This record gives sequence, structure tokens and C-alpha cells, in this order.
Amino acid sequence: MAKTTDKMKKDGTEMLVTDEHGTQSLVFQKTTKATRDHRTWFRGESTNFNPKQAQMIGTNAVIDNVLHGWAPEKPMLKPSTQITAFGSCFATNISKWLSARNFNVLNKSGEDAEDAKSAYVVTMGEGMVNSFVIRQQFEWAWENKTFEQPLWHGYKAEEFGYDEEIRLETRKIFDETEFFILTFGLSEVWYDEPTNNVFWRTIPKDVYDPERHKFRVSSVEENRDNMLAIYDLIRKHRPDARILFTLSPIPLIATFRDVSCLTANSVSKSVLRVAIDEVMREKQDEGYLYYWPSYEIITDVFRLPYRPDRRHPPQPTLDYIMTLFEHVWCDEDEKPSLAEAWVKAQASAGNMPGDFYRITNHRKLEALDRWLAKESLSRDVEQDIAMRELLMELRAEWTGEREAAE
Repeated sequence: MAKTTDKMKKDGTEMLVTDEHGTQSLVFQKTTKATRDHRTWFRGESTNFNPKQAQMIGTNAVIDNVLHGWAPEKPMLKPSTQITAFGSCFATNISKWLSARNFNVLNKSGEDAEDAKSAYVVTMGEGMVNSFVIRQQFEWAWENKTFEQPLWHGYKAEEFGYDEEIRLETRKIFDETEFFILTFGLSEVWYDEPTNNVFWRTIPKDVYDPERHKFRVSSVEENRDNMLAIYDLIRKHRPDARILFTLSPIPLIATFRDVSCLTANSVSKSVLRVAIDEVMREKQDEGYLYYWPSYEIITDVFRLPYRPDRRHPPQPTLDYIMTLFEHVWCDEDEKPSLAEAWVKAQASAGNMPGDFYRITNHRKLEALDRWLAKESLSRDVEQDIAMRELLMELRAEWTGEREAAE
């Protein structure tokens, strides 16, 4: 007669049993029409369910339901860790946040920041929005690779050349970096057809040549190859450095395709997200490459909480993502309150009553207590319980700080 040796799994569908001969086998839950799951399906060794709304209310909701499988085993960034972040403008947000928290972001702060300010990864770091140009910076700095024509232009269409002094400054930044944060923004590119070289952005009007300057949507394969090349270059020249890939949640401001920008943006982001995932599946187990899901946090957790321009998230949302990053990645003594950042971001995005932003921002304990005294905070029982637990956590945090101060 078989006996159960392991507890039934969380979803109640299978268990490990051992018979009288010591043979183990996987037994599936028997279901009937009266059970929740009428059918029985094999779910593999790892099954992660889409969370219900109530599961997305607590302070650790994003850690449990979004960062699962992507977070490091323990924080690894110390204030002394030498960090370089560039790519889409979301990398700039991370750079500014870490710099303000006294972390050593090489292209934004530190003793060598003044010397490195002419490097393109400093002056134009947030303008390097596609994987081609990010790869070009590494190939140029470390491999001294130059290109047949001017590919790099500033915000005012000024031409940036392959100046040797700037290359050496860029190489110095990369040579000293222990942790690279690279943010990819879009897969639409302008390129030079004879050479297939890709521009930073589009082409200045006064040099545009319709016979050779073309536009296209780069493929998953192209972007994957670029990301793998970036990874291999870093492993070659900085073998102990860690690398973090992120996908910018900032949508296209315009598309050069003859379709709506909204639909083109969906394709542009999807191409990059698939490319990143393919690279992660290939390299993640080596222990040097990580992914930070800022894209999913903005688009799914906060449901596109953009400002009136429909492109940039409100500051409380950005503050939450950076606070979460600090809690997950940074090894330091004091960190900003994750619960406070979460409530303010949720309220700002409209996922919680807007009053909670003011209450949390000013730590109004009396107002918080009035909300907790209400008979119901949500029509859904599970959401009501989860919201009360979150507010009680916030209350305990505030009263604990006041008692410590006294």
C-alpha cells in the first residue's frame, strides 16, 4: 500500500508517494465535476500562477509575483561598487537614484566623473536606445572598431566622430566597471544600406540620402546577437563584472512605420523583450547576467501609469521602482521605506484611493486610523483583508519609528 511522503503541492494537484518497495511516483489529484479543477493536467516541475488582485496589494507583491526567478540571491551592490548605466532614458533614472544614494556610478558621479564627462556614454548615455549602438560603444572602446561613416549624432544633429581621446575615456570607464546596467529601448532603426551599420537615431536632414539611408524594424535574432556580443565583450575584458539588462517601459514617441504608433510600440518592445529572454535563458546560469523587470512593473503592475504625455511615469512610480531596486540589489545599512514607496506609487497610479498618497507622504497617522476604522475598504473580501494588512504594516512602521525617537 502506498503512503504519502511529501506534502501535496501548493495548488493541490499532485503529490509524491512511496510504495512498500520504496518506489516513488507522482500521483495526480483525482477531480470530479464538483472540484475546482475538473480536468487534471501535468504542470511540470515549476508552475507559477498569475496572481489575483488581492495578491498584488501587499508590500512584497512585486517581489513575490514579478521578481520571482529574476532577483539575486542576496544584494550585491555596495556603495563602493563601480557601476556604469546607460542606454534608454530609464538607465538615467537608475543612475541618478544610485548617485543620490552615494553609490559609485562611474559615468555620473565619483572622483573620475569630471574626467569622463566627454565620453558619449556620459553625454549621450540616455540617447543610446537600441542594442546596435550599445554594442558599438563596447566594440569601439575595447576593440578599437570604427565605422565607415558617421553614425553617431547629438540631440541637435551634430556629428560625433571616433575621437581617440574620447574612446580612451570610454574604455577607462568600462575597464573600471564592476556592474553594468544596460537599458534597451526600441527595435526600430535607421541604417546605412551599403554597410548595414545602424545609426544612433535617425539621420540629420542635410545628409539624408534616400538611396542608402533606410528604415526597418530589427529582428529578434539581430537584437539577441547584439546582446550576446555585448555579454561576450564584457566577459572578455571584465570577466568578473556583473551585467543587468532592463527593457525601458517608455513607449515610442513616434514610429516611422505606416501604422499607428501604439501598435508599432507593442511590436518594438516585444522584439526586445523576446531577445532579452532568449539571452537570459542561454546565459543566466553562468551567474553574470541578470534581468530587472521594470517594463513589467510599469505595464502590468501599475497598468501604464503615464503622465498626460502618455510616455513618462509619474515620479512616485519611478521612486517605487528605484526603492525596490535598492532593497533587492543594494547592500547597505539604511534603505528607504518600501511600504511607503509602494503605497504612494499605488495611490498615484490610481490602484488605491488617492488620499493614501497624501496620508503616506506626510505620515498622517490619524488619517490612516480613520481609514482602518472603516467597515470595508473593498467590496472584495480578499482585497479588503490585503489592504488592511498593508495599512497596518505602514502604521506599525510609523509608530515604531516614533517610539524609537522618543
